[in-house]
Amino acid sequence: MSAVMPSTMTPDNAWRELHEAATVPYKKGGTFAWQFARGKLGRDPVFRGLLERGLIDAQHRRVVDIGCGQGLFVSLLASMSAMQQQGRWPASWAATPAAADYTGIELMPKDVARAEASVGHLQPTPRLVCADMCSAALPDCDLVVILDVLHYVDLTAQEGVLTRVRDALRRGGNPKARLLLRVGDASSTRGFAISQWVDRTVTRIRGHKVSPTWGRPLTEWMALLQRLGFRVQSIPMSEGTPFANVLLVADLEVAV
Repeated sequence: MSAVMPSTMTPDNAWRELHEAATVPYKKGGTFAWQFARGKLGRDPVFRGLLERGLIDAQHRRVVDIGCGQGLFVSLLASMSAMQQQGRWPASWAATPAAADYTGIELMPKDVARAEASVGHLQPTPRLVCADMCSAALPDCDLVVILDVLHYVDLTAQEGVLTRVRDALRRGGNPKARLLLRVGDASSTRGFAISQWVDRTVTRIRGHKVSPTWGRPLTEWMALLQRLGFRVQSIPMSEGTPFANVLLVADLEVAV
């Protein structure tokens, strides 16, 4: 994509336009898919936070989204690309990938079906894989996104997933290889308990069985990622909510 032209559009107006564009495809997936997409994108601070902090680089073309649900992130990527091509992108926001090569991995067949119905037509065609993140093949990639998912598997399995993510990023060979991992900070007792209760409630609403969960204090999450070779910064990511969520931005040294 050619250089993004500066725009006089304000971030607030751009976000409203982006929210609308990224959620419209979910009308194809039915009322639940559309309402869930609008609520999730509108109320969860992580999506706008990624943009405003410039955490998705234009070189992050090969994206793996683990626990992708109904594929909201790929719809967001496509809408961001379209707005940039139209010159409708705030000057304060960094450029994002022009045409992301997206792989979404999701355990729940109902969510994968909603994703296929809603965003399966996007170009480039997203790969939507119904599989367990603990064993699914991870393609070579530049960016891995894992939002509020790892607590569904035990501590040993969490490390196994993150080890395989590191290896996939290394194989990708991008010097800007990055993992965006949102977790709950178990050391914040009240906020973590609230987030777990809400998580279980939403799981039931989505028609899925509620499973046990495993948390860690933030210090342990960061130590684990550092042990695996990542440079890590933590960003509180619960603004406007009662939760104890933290976004870990984990960059990997990749030999080129």
